Amino acid sequence: MPLTSKQRAELRAEAHHLTAAVHLGHQGATRLLAQSLDDALRTHELVKVQLNRTADVTPKQAANELAAAVGAEVVQVIGRTATLYRENPDLKKKAGDLPPWRK
Repeated sequence: MPLTSKQRAELRAEAHHLTAAVHLGHQGATRLLAQSLDDALRTHELVKVQLNRTADVTPKQAANELAAAVGAEVVQVIGRTATLYRENPDLKKKAGDLPPWRK
């Protein structure tokens, strides 16, 4: 189910304070990069990806390719940084707990 604009805005605000957990280098979106992004999304749900300046594709194209590869949604792309979100229903969440990206 796609994110609503309100959900996207809330996630953008949450992502503001995050640092990039995954870095896309000159080799592009490799299988290893997709695996490490998948791992980060599984544990944190909201992940920033830093894109290298030498990448052959635009940041928006790279973000969409990565999101499609791991089943996530693009929250935003600013400059060479993309923010991706994928909910993990297996994470144990209780009322009042911090979201997984703040832990």
